Amino acid sequence: MFTEYKNLPNNSRVWIYQSDREFTEKEVEFITEKSVEFINQWTRHGDDLKGSFTIKYNQFLILAVDESFNNVSGCSIDSSVRFIKALENELKLDLMDKMNVTFKDNDNINLVKLADFQKYAKAEKITSETIVFNNMVNTKSDFETKWEVPAKDSWHKRFFI
Repeated sequence: MFTEYKNLPNNSRVWIYQSDREFTEKEVEFITEKSVEFINQWTRHGDDLKGSFTIKYNQFLILAVDESFNNVSGCSIDSSVRFIKALENELKLDLMDKMNVTFKDNDNINLVKLADFQKYAKAEKITSETIVFNNMVNTKSDFETKWEVPAKDSWHKRFFI
């Protein structure tokens, strides 16, 4: 059951999928349409899930579920992964590669392999103050306050010690 993202409680669970490239405007429209369709049929053992999504920087798709309404199950998580994989196939992009790291350089979003991020840190091309995207957050509240943070405030800090 789709609901507006802004109407979900702060303790809603989120999953962040970062694309290996920026979405086009046409792709944003497609992702929006398909996400609403998916969420409207998303269930847990036949019970509706109250969910939503948001797209940030035309590069991140965030799915969210109000678990105070109904908890997600392994099967419902699996169905969301199938949905994401279908988007990947349709749009010829990668949303599941956890070895990619994104960070900001002024207003630019940069996506690099984890090994390259480590090299940049060692070479001081990026610092502990570089804004990174912490895709490990798992609540709406953390997404809104701890997702886009200086590297020193996320799991990325281990590369600056």
